[in-house]
Formats: sequence, C-alpha cells, structure tokens
Amino acid sequence: MSSPSKRREMDLMKLMMSDYKVEMINDGMHEFYVDFHGPTDSIYQGGVWRIRVELPDAYPYKSPSIGFVNKMYHPNVDEMSGSVCLDVINQTWSPMFDLVNVFEVFLPQLLLYPNPSDPLNGEAAALMMRDRPAYEQRVKEFCLKYAKAEDIGAAPEEESSDEEMSDAESDSCDDQVAGQADP
Repeated sequence: MSSPSKRREMDLMKLMMSDYKVEMINDGMHEFYVDFHGPTDSIYQGGVWRIRVELPDAYPYKSPSIGFVNKMYHPNVDEMSGSVCLDVINQTWSPMFDLVNVFEVFLPQLLLYPNPSDPLNGEAAALMMRDRPAYEQRVKEFCLKYAKAEDIGAAPEEESSDEEMSDAESDSCDDQVAGQADP
C-alpha cells in the first residue's frame, strides 16, 4: 500500500461492497456505523447491532476503535458505553487485518466465545459462570429489546459519543478497551 489513506479507502470500499450496511457519520472516512447481525446458530442470532467504527489517522498500522451503539449483554462488552474488550483489536492488531475481518471474524468470535475471566460487564460474566441458562436467557431478552433491525436507525447518537467510547473506567481487560481513543 502506498499510504494509510489509500488503504483506509480500499478497506472501507471492501466493507461497503460486502453484505454490511455502512453509514458514514460525517464527510470523512474516519467515522462510520456498520449494521452487524448476530452469528447464525448462536444466542445472538436475529439480533442486529449498530457498531460505531473510528479509524485512526495511522490505520491500518493502528487498530480501529469499535463500539456497540445499541445495548449488548456480553461479558466483554461494556453495557453502558458499548466498548469492546477484544485482544485482537487491542493488543495484537496487525496491518494484515482489515475491516471485513473485524465483522466477519473478530466480532462473531467474540460473541460465540465470551471470556468471562476478563470482563467489562462483571454482572454478565458472573451470571455466565454461575448460571449459563439464565445468562443465555438474559442475552435473548436483550436481543429482543435492544437489537431489532427496525430499531437500528433509531439508536440515539449520544449513546456512543466519543467521550463514552474513549472512557477507560474499566478495572478489567488490561485497561485496553477497543473503543479507547489514541492519546
């Protein structure tokens, strides 16, 4: 690649040409929403989440910031801010990865294989470890209440403001949150 801006444009076009609905937040290619569907044959199946993506100037050399706009009940997703605790985005990001990887591999893997031992949502982690059927029922309730396709466009912007996405109040996840802004 000749420059990060060309790579950003190419990755964004690749994502737009895939099966994902992409909505730009402003005139630049740095911030946008992607509608993400829960993985088939999982407790998240049928749910649709709006994901806010922010690409740093140094993308793809620096990882994107990823955050759920509508509520998600998951041990590795902060229920209030939507920040995501995902090692591949936080610590092991590589320029070999692209935006399609985030939505076709990384986020589905996060939902299918939660890590309750390193939570952003302690309540979800505790329930998952203590009572798996009750946890799964709670996930399904959240999907029905907050992750309906018809509600995706109605999610208020203030639920995923830059301030909330960059808020690193978490005592867990090695203080590395995917929504954390670069200094």
